[in-house]
Amino acid sequence: MNTNNIRKDFPILEQSVHGYPLTYLDNAATTQKPKQVLNTLMEFYNTINSNIHRGVHHLSQEATAAYEEARSYIASYMDADERYCVLFTRGTTESINLVASCFSSLLNTGDKVVTTVSDHHSSFVPWQQACLRKGAEFKVVSMLPDGNIDREQLHRLLNEEPKILILPHISNVIGKVNPVKEIIAEAHCHGTAVLVDGAQAIAHIPVSLAEIDADFYCWSGHKAYGPTGIGVLCAKKAWLDKLPPYQYGGEMIEDVSIERTTFASLPFKFEAGTPPFAEAIAMKTALQYIKGIGFAPLLQHEEALTCYAIEKLKAIKGMVIYGSEDHRAGVISFNIKGAYHYDVGVILDQMGVAVRTGHHCAQPLMRFLGIPGTVRCSFAMYNTEQDIDRLADAVEKAARMLT
Repeated sequence: MNTNNIRKDFPILEQSVHGYPLTYLDNAATTQKPKQVLNTLMEFYNTINSNIHRGVHHLSQEATAAYEEARSYIASYMDADERYCVLFTRGTTESINLVASCFSSLLNTGDKVVTTVSDHHSSFVPWQQACLRKGAEFKVVSMLPDGNIDREQLHRLLNEEPKILILPHISNVIGKVNPVKEIIAEAHCHGTAVLVDGAQAIAHIPVSLAEIDADFYCWSGHKAYGPTGIGVLCAKKAWLDKLPPYQYGGEMIEDVSIERTTFASLPFKFEAGTPPFAEAIAMKTALQYIKGIGFAPLLQHEEALTCYAIEKLKAIKGMVIYGSEDHRAGVISFNIKGAYHYDVGVILDQMGVAVRTGHHCAQPLMRFLGIPGTVRCSFAMYNTEQDIDRLADAVEKAARMLT
């Protein structure tokens, strides 16, 4: 894997910030886009831009074919067999809200829904609110000191046969890779459906739905080198057939009369209105780019960067890193004793280092850790050891200035 060649495909990385080379380490928030993805968007708008599934004319037919080819490619990328259906949404947040809103029609008073303390607000809040509306019980699985899900507590809760379990494939705060295959198998033994938030996983580790057997799997394009405004919900058809539509409008109907409406078949039943078709087509290009590099070298590269970064950060006085080093993806949250995370982030920015500071849309986890927030660095295929060296130099300077 030639990182220097990869970086040439990402024009944004060529710039300087405050007189320093840009060191972009905020990839868990959004990844940068290779020129191949940007070119796909431009080519679409320059050549076949037209609304899809609506026109008999040439442009509409070409755009429709490209859109449906993207859907098929995404299913293949996720190893989603014939049991699954790919739905396009605006992102992970909308995908999870879609499931929470529609699945709540199956919830009754006293039913149980289980999530984890490490879930992103987009996974946590929609289900919390669905339970409040329906009188269901909202249960939260705690975390062990090393960052792993408390499997004993989860086991006890699954024995209560909850309707659905929601968990992240990879924590967006501490980077912990959860054993989703094992957890899903246990949940299914109790008749519990499982939704996996794959936002932090889809671009970094291989995902095989045929293997892990998730009922619902959600992710966003912009975290996988693709455009904003495009997300995926890959769900089992058996579940989607049970659920009512999420929104109503054009193209999700079969027939409309004054008295009644019947709805289209999958996936169109859940794709009301004009979808993000240009973004879906460009998302296919982004996934092809990832596949072209290959997960084996990607995993090796990001694991090496993560280990190197932890080693460099641990050498800094007052450093606190959250979560154990095992089963960790390229996400590291840390603090410097005596320094406020926001102030650290400002100093890093002044040296051209882009990180995220705050609670990372995971306030329940921050409360569990007993802190208001962290500094988070997160890695991608285009990051290098030189980026880590610049990060460590900037953090060391912040530690000297703030403590």
